[in-house]
Amino acid sequence: MKFSARPSAEMLKKYTPPPTPNNPEPQPDVGTIWVEFNDDTSVGAEAMRKFAKFCSHEHYKTGMMILSGNVSSAAKKEIPKFAQWTSIEWFLEEDLLINITHHELVPRHVILSREEKAALLKRYRLKETQLPRILQRDPVAKYFGMRRGQVVKIIRSSETAGRYASYRLCV
Repeated sequence: MKFSARPSAEMLKKYTPPPTPNNPEPQPDVGTIWVEFNDDTSVGAEAMRKFAKFCSHEHYKTGMMILSGNVSSAAKKEIPKFAQWTSIEWFLEEDLLINITHHELVPRHVILSREEKAALLKRYRLKETQLPRILQRDPVAKYFGMRRGQVVKIIRSSETAGRYASYRLCV
């Protein structure tokens, strides 16, 4: 199965940086995605290269490959080669059977926009590097498609405070 999807107007607005004198008409950081289910038992470098080339030639902002088998280390090394044209993500089918964000032990995660991130850093007088970190390969970060430099607000329930919010920088 293969299909494409376009982002909503609200998502385009959220992920478009504010205009500056150097960039009066900024482009959004999100765009059309291409999703492809692959039934191969193992995906090698050539298959990943072919998928990435297709996504970049067809001008998809993100290519998402859902796999039933493993990804070779050579295939994983192909992904950064296409980073300037398209973002490639891959998931194992077995990891998508359960929505991890609905599990009782996973707190609510909210990705902050650029403006919200700037307000947070200003409010607490922090530098970006002073925030705790979350890895890009963390299951929840991967689920939300977080990119390096984005900040996530994690809202946990607390016996004493009711709700407790913490922030993490994606690295």
